[in-house]
Amino acid sequence: MVIAAIADQITRSVESVAEAVTAPFSDPVIRLGVTGLSRAGKTVFITSLVANLMDRGRMPQLRAAANGAIRTAYLQPQPDDTLPRFEYESHLARLTAKEPSWPDGTRQISELRLSMKVQPTGLLSGLSGLRTVHLDIVDYPGEWLLDLGLLDQDFATWSKSAIARAAGRPGGDVFLAALDAVDANAKLDESAALALAQAYTAHLVESREAGFSDCSPGRFLLPGDLAGSPVLTFAPLHAGGYGRGSIGREMERRFESYKRNIVKPFFRDHFAKIDRQVVLMDVLSAIHAGPPAVEDLRQAMADILGAFKPGRNDFLSRIFNGRRVEKILFAATKADHLHHSQHPQLTAIAEAMLREARDRAQFAGAQTEAMAIAALRTTIEETVDHRDGPLNVVKGQLLGSGKQAAFYPGALPADPSHLLAPAQEGAQNWLDADYQVMNFAPAPLTLRPGEGPPHIRLDRAAEFLIGDRL
Repeated sequence: MVIAAIADQITRSVESVAEAVTAPFSDPVIRLGVTGLSRAGKTVFITSLVANLMDRGRMPQLRAAANGAIRTAYLQPQPDDTLPRFEYESHLARLTAKEPSWPDGTRQISELRLSMKVQPTGLLSGLSGLRTVHLDIVDYPGEWLLDLGLLDQDFATWSKSAIARAAGRPGGDVFLAALDAVDANAKLDESAALALAQAYTAHLVESREAGFSDCSPGRFLLPGDLAGSPVLTFAPLHAGGYGRGSIGREMERRFESYKRNIVKPFFRDHFAKIDRQVVLMDVLSAIHAGPPAVEDLRQAMADILGAFKPGRNDFLSRIFNGRRVEKILFAATKADHLHHSQHPQLTAIAEAMLREARDRAQFAGAQTEAMAIAALRTTIEETVDHRDGPLNVVKGQLLGSGKQAAFYPGALPADPSHLLAPAQEGAQNWLDADYQVMNFAPAPLTLRPGEGPPHIRLDRAAEFLIGDRL
């Protein structure tokens, strides 16, 4: 195992050296990672971003688009032939159909390359011709990213925290009852092991549906071809010294196998090569779910940021330490579910939730920013008469029924601590407010030539993430 680890490190170092040496003589490449937890809007974000970079009429805050430096943008074959291609065309077709619908969510890693012909600017711009900048977008489930935290834990440590989280969460009582019925020192019984793993998985699924974010191991929720395999047939157990051939010893072995065969390859082959990152957060749904979901999201985001290696991509660091994340955007999605007058509050809440994680990233040299965005705007704003005076609402088509409805989710507090303090103190409900969430369907679009889908601050997000390289 030690020899294998050394060989793997040598291979990665050689790859980093080769990349660093050849980089000055090849087209620049930006590797943008896009992640977020379930229903945060990863697929829509990528689809709208690519569409708006190809047709830049709605991107005034992206300077290279506003000043005409980007002459054209087009899709090319991706550099990694072993990864599925992000299905951009089919996702865009669903969003722009006569009766639009939301595309399916992210269930596996995928990649897409967008190449842009850019005219350099500055004093010597007239002496140089167009250059090509490649944007490689890597889409992966946020649930997988949470698994990186498992690398620093042994089975006993993980079991203790997983059992503690289960108490009080949806499906947790059923799992804990099943756990109490299992003798971890009994001889391995595959049927018993499978039943306990299924009870734990059902608890994770119910918790995610209820708005909780930290539901790892992530492949339990998105198993793919691994469904039913031993590497996904384990569950947390009460502490104890497990004898040879026991259920406990085998669960412990499978946990280590999960880290070795699932988590480490993802980190080595994909995650460690990213140099710009978007973390999408459905803050509004967490607020609607209540204080426990808000605190869970805050902790999950801190764990996610702990998995990054933020810092500058200078020549020596890329040779000796591999690529480091230079910029991280924390994007609170679904801003179109709020009137624009509440967007500053949503941004402030996102910033406050990630304060500790952001400070660590900035200290390490990475640039970070938080903003409220909507990759695809689905609503319009209106002011309606209310018994207490004018009320700012958003109006859109409800998902499922297709009916038009005006919606007011509740007033977000100007001081984020009014939400975060009760959440950190363990409150189960909001005492002085009731926050609602509404699921809107994508609105039918009529796009003029040169325009991408309507959005909120997607151009600002693009300027932060890639503007300096254009």
